[in-house]
Amino acid sequence: MAGSKYVCTTSSGKVRRVAVVGGGLAGLMTVIKLCEAGVPVDLFSLVPVKRSHSVCAQGGINASVNTKGEGDSPRVHFEETVLGGDFLAQQPPCLGMAEAAPGIVHLLDRMGVPFNRTPEGLLDFRRFGGTLYHRTAFAGATTGQQLLYALDEQVRRFETQGVEDAQGVAIPGEKMVRKFEFWDFVQLVLDDEGTCRGLVAQDLKSMEIRGFAADAVCLATGGPGIVFGRSTNSTINTGIANAIAYKQGAIYGNGELIQIHPTAIPGADKLRLISESARGEGGRIWVPKDAMDKRDPMQIPEKDRRYFLEDKYPLYKNLVPRDVASRELFKVCYGEKAGIMGRNEVYLDLTHIPEAMLRKKLAGILEIYEKFVGVSPYHNPMKVFPAVHYSMGGMWVDFERDERGSLKHGSPRNHATNITGLYNVGESDYQYHGGNRLGANSLLSTIYGGMVTGPAIASYVDNLDRSAFDLPESLFSKAEKAEQKKYDELASKDGDENPYGLHKELGEMMLRDVTIERHNPVLEKVIEKIGELEERYKNVAVVDSSAKANQAVPFMRHLEGMLILARVIAEGALARNECRGAHYKPDYDDKNKDATHPIGRDDQNWLRSTLAKWGGREGGRSKVEFIREFDYSLAGQRVHVTDQVDISLMALRKRDYTKKKAANAADPTAAPKPAEEAAKA
Repeated sequence: MAGSKYVCTTSSGKVRRVAVVGGGLAGLMTVIKLCEAGVPVDLFSLVPVKRSHSVCAQGGINASVNTKGEGDSPRVHFEETVLGGDFLAQQPPCLGMAEAAPGIVHLLDRMGVPFNRTPEGLLDFRRFGGTLYHRTAFAGATTGQQLLYALDEQVRRFETQGVEDAQGVAIPGEKMVRKFEFWDFVQLVLDDEGTCRGLVAQDLKSMEIRGFAADAVCLATGGPGIVFGRSTNSTINTGIANAIAYKQGAIYGNGELIQIHPTAIPGADKLRLISESARGEGGRIWVPKDAMDKRDPMQIPEKDRRYFLEDKYPLYKNLVPRDVASRELFKVCYGEKAGIMGRNEVYLDLTHIPEAMLRKKLAGILEIYEKFVGVSPYHNPMKVFPAVHYSMGGMWVDFERDERGSLKHGSPRNHATNITGLYNVGESDYQYHGGNRLGANSLLSTIYGGMVTGPAIASYVDNLDRSAFDLPESLFSKAEKAEQKKYDELASKDGDENPYGLHKELGEMMLRDVTIERHNPVLEKVIEKIGELEERYKNVAVVDSSAKANQAVPFMRHLEGMLILARVIAEGALARNECRGAHYKPDYDDKNKDATHPIGRDDQNWLRSTLAKWGGREGGRSKVEFIREFDYSLAGQRVHVTDQVDISLMALRKRDYTKKKAANAADPTAAPKPAEEAAKA
């Protein structure tokens, strides 16, 4: 912020507010930092805040505290993050995140998060994929829930705190945070210059559509997992907010980079995650050497088991990065037809670990398996398979470097989109993970992102020439009427197409053809099919005519957004002809690899972000325009942006997880021996 105290009221006495859309970890931390800066906030959430998708995170949050004396450090964490992301992550934000991580974990500990501790009372840390160090702080296997509840308590404190004017006098009836749960974001309110001045949202109980003035809007709405039909994401994760902003001019970055988690429980409704923490605590992936072995897995001896990750990756073993592990599982099951009984399943085995330790550290996820599969994972190997899990891509957001190469704290450019006054944070931005996210960096990036975005927005609104609350009311009423008209048109649709049927077709196709392996001829057919679905969407029929609590019409709105993002993802995948992180094209594996470019390259997209711009519609089909550079305005300055990734802080090197450890070297990947764990318990 600038040096002066933020003025909460306009000259007419109206309270100036900022809008944050999304009540997960990123949104809540952004709200907290805004309130600490004295900026009142309207918080919008599609569901009750405590049901935001962050609650589903299981395994932990990364921070290089090095309590186990392994030689870990924030610098090592930074380098492994960049390496795991295959050099497509912007390096300055990654450095800032890694350096802030220990302080964030200690802050959460002070907030009351019940982290697991060592017998000495220190914070305990487990291993996650892509690292050789015990870096992941955890609260059993429900870490996301514990973090979300802790931040929610802090926000609730601000819900009771009054707003003061410039003289320090309380303004009657005004609170620092106003919470709008069960409200669906439907549009940004832009003025004639294209500056974001607020938003329009819909109450999903009364179906009221209302415009809200805001000096800035921050979207913290999670990923687009439901574009793929079934994923580990909550069913609210449709990506609609990003799709709306994209249609209004926001740039979308790296949409094609979708992470597949190696271990999930197949299900008819969704794919339930079995956290990487299961492998971090010593879980082993295997299949019978004879795929058609009908014996109970507990009766299959070691000599008849194939631990394929351990065989191929002797140093990292079962904790290679997620993209590597998912491809190996896919290869075994699809390529070799060597899954359990020829099916798309492998065993994730924890039965060699004492039950007391499993209940202490993993009870949350093991209860999920037992509930939905009906088999005890304490005494039987679990059957798992990869599932769509996370979007590394999302809305393009900016950053400003400091003299060290990290982030300049308080700069209004941090997490700003190209639409002036619009910010984006959390899984819905593209910033921190590049081609592949390391496990347990997600919770860290959402919280760190919020800690960066709050001060950035405060700086922006503190220096506005005029407030949104001084603008004519007609700006917001006009937006309200336009969205009401769109809603009424959707509610009166009586065509031949069922929107849920269209979504099923979209999801099945995306899940089949745009996940672990991608092939250009197949992607071309996917893009054509998306166009066909978009045309059929014009002929949908509403399946619920309720005047209140209508779920069908908002779903139709979300479906349009999912079709738009599906095209961004598929066309981005078609355009990137290289293997990079989770984006894997067998036909381009190791293309153009040499001493200068040791990780292979696509000459057209070498170390570039995919920047997608809305190109309008043609014949009912959406169009994507890929751009190399653009300019945007912020705080009276013109900023020039290119698609080049900032790799100034770490030199390129090949990701190689097949190396063996040096002779006589300690093995940091070794799980604690059962006897030692039992003694600790």
